[in-house]
Amino acid sequence: MTKTGGPITEHVFPRLFRQFGHPRGPVGQVVGWIMANSASNRRRNGWVVSLLEIQPTDRVLEIGFGPGLAVAELAGLASRVHGIDHSAAMVRRATRRNSRAVRDGRVRLVHASVDRLPEFGEPLDVILAVNSAKFWAEPAARLRDLRRLLRPSGRIALAIQPRCPGADGATTAQAAQEHHDLLVEAGFTAIRVETLDLDPPVACLLAINPG
Repeated sequence: MTKTGGPITEHVFPRLFRQFGHPRGPVGQVVGWIMANSASNRRRNGWVVSLLEIQPTDRVLEIGFGPGLAVAELAGLASRVHGIDHSAAMVRRATRRNSRAVRDGRVRLVHASVDRLPEFGEPLDVILAVNSAKFWAEPAARLRDLRRLLRPSGRIALAIQPRCPGADGATTAQAAQEHHDLLVEAGFTAIRVETLDLDPPVACLLAINPG
């Protein structure tokens, strides 16, 4: 049984649920509004950004930025924020949310996918993906590609909050272990896991590019 006020689940709104991976069309606009206005999404994104200890000189990339909640947080902390998302609807929404930073050249948001990365110029200091990596094809290969974009000792954060029906702490722990194994396979080191007590819990894996 679905809990009142809980996350939208696949068995209640299947068409909406599928769109969370790639919002598009009129339904994608609804999904974008939900993601932008969800209190848990706002708290989750702010928490992930806080874990990264962003420095004023950092160059940051977010993969799958959605409505641009984390981008807005990052824009006030880092010197340069890049973002890619494979949903044109999300690029438009995130660009509106961050319009001033985009105009000032501090934020660059691109319609692209993680398997066809654009050029970012200089090496990056930080990469993050919030509930995005689970949608990637060949995620270990994608993580190796991303590691090559990071400077030595650059940081990556992968945050996961399962949205499947009945998800709980055990579901989050299993997803965290799967992402941990992918980071190891891709060559990242010093992996640690932080947890945010939402329903279901959020796990954020932080790791280092050894160079």
